[in-house]
Amino acid sequence: MSGRAKGGKSRVKGKSRSSRAGLQFPVSRVFRFLKKGRYANRIGSGAPVYLAAVMEYLTAEILELAGNAARDNKKQRINPRHLQLAIRNDEELNRLLSGVTIAQGGVLPNIHAVLLPKKSGRTGAGSQSQEF
Repeated sequence: MSGRAKGGKSRVKGKSRSSRAGLQFPVSRVFRFLKKGRYANRIGSGAPVYLAAVMEYLTAEILELAGNAARDNKKQRINPRHLQLAIRNDEELNRLLSGVTIAQGGVLPNIHAVLLPKKSGRTGAGSQSQEF
């Protein structure tokens, strides 16, 4: 019996839950971690699918912004600095990851307004500070 089960039916190859959901993130692994973490006594079948989809969306969003930051810096490779710039320049991601420190990420370029040189209001002959 080559390629057939006992009943005469051809064996159907299994399809992963990730491919059924159209995701790249592993639904089964997320389900295993949810069970192992003991967050609840019972976990529904839709919970790991939803969680994997959310994680995939957030990852895609961060990587897209980090790729743009890398391109702006004329680099081919995303490094932690690009991730930091991407997250801190996006209002929602910055709020989500406000308590997160990214190693080798640096800080946003920012010069306080007081430290910038003052712009003179008048130019020419009457630009002295005291007039008599």
